[in-house]
Amino acid sequence: MKLCEMSASELRQTYLNFKKEYDEVCELGIDLDISRGKPNGAQLDLSNGLMTCLDKSVIDKCSFDYRNYGVMEGVPSSRKMLAPLLGVAPENTLVCGNSSLNIMYDCIVRAMLLGVLEGKTPWSQLPKVKFLCPAPGYDRHFAICEEFGIEMIAIDMTETGPDMDTVEKLVAEDETIKGMWCVPKYSNPQGITYSDETVRRLASMKTAADDFRIFWDNAYCIHDLYDEGDELLNVLDACTEAGNPDRVYIFFSTSKISFAGSGVAAMGGSKNNIDWQKKRMTIQTISFDKINQLRHVIYYKDADGLKEHMKLHADILRPKFETVLKAFDEQLAPLGCVYYPRPRGGYFISLDVMDGCAKRVVELCKNAGVVLTPAGSTYPYKNDPNDRNIRVAPSYINVDELEAAVSVLCASVKLACAEKLLEK
Repeated sequence: MKLCEMSASELRQTYLNFKKEYDEVCELGIDLDISRGKPNGAQLDLSNGLMTCLDKSVIDKCSFDYRNYGVMEGVPSSRKMLAPLLGVAPENTLVCGNSSLNIMYDCIVRAMLLGVLEGKTPWSQLPKVKFLCPAPGYDRHFAICEEFGIEMIAIDMTETGPDMDTVEKLVAEDETIKGMWCVPKYSNPQGITYSDETVRRLASMKTAADDFRIFWDNAYCIHDLYDEGDELLNVLDACTEAGNPDRVYIFFSTSKISFAGSGVAAMGGSKNNIDWQKKRMTIQTISFDKINQLRHVIYYKDADGLKEHMKLHADILRPKFETVLKAFDEQLAPLGCVYYPRPRGGYFISLDVMDGCAKRVVELCKNAGVVLTPAGSTYPYKNDPNDRNIRVAPSYINVDELEAAVSVLCASVKLACAEKLLEK
């Protein structure tokens, strides 16, 4: 029976049963963390060959000595390997350091200090700058906006991506809206992939600001859990067809493919955008780590090699996602007061609990030995207006540990929801 259909006496007894279940999991002495989407050791082991695949003989065969300065835009073979994942031509690709978040941060800084192209007003010289932020979303995107005083406007996510009616209305009316964050494939945390219609509407919508930019964080473009992964429309092609080729910056990294913190990151976009960003980068640095770029090309060979490598990751991750979803299906779905999409890729599972219960669930889990991402983190300013979204990161711990962690989570959700209904 669903919780909301119970009589007062039935609810009180159910609460006591849930409290007993919660007390029992508290006594297990669990100490687990499912707060961040980190690869586990087995995934990292898949790329150990990166540490031995490069020696001086490889450098000697290259037409350029990549140990030296230069080649600001990245090793040509690396640009060729990553370009298909960005959906751009190799010449419209910049391969940088290890972090796509770093590139995004720098793009924001440049826009604030220098504008987005020649002749465009630096955003810091404007009285106000706003960004649209699909939510639930990625907390580190929101943190960048907070860092620079960019006002964030939360946009509800739907099953096909951001609520485009709201997006189109806002950007058409308000010239202070300068940008938008997007995780378009297997979104963080819901695992939603933008529909073709959503991509086309983003590409073609009328914006009051002539320097509006979409920050297209394609972090999970090859992070499929199943053989038949989601398909995402090429955003640069859509923008170009709509007459807005400069609208989008596209980002990608191998941080959850090779070694977290030691991968390679890249940016793609129109020729105007890439030329402008490269010109600014040459002031910032002389060149990035080309040895690491070359090492990745030697080990993975090309974009298809990266995709094949990610099938090995999927074999490790899939049972973990299925473990969490099975527990939710069996223990939480019958309550009738939770919602969770079923992602087919990415790194997270999003759980919506009864309104007003997320913070309580996180607190109960912590008291029982399980660390979750703080409630509210998936919203701008860490403010979930309904206090209902919880992000679950199943990747780092093993399946046995995950079963224990999810048993605590489910017990905490049941207790928190029963408490909330009893309050009413």
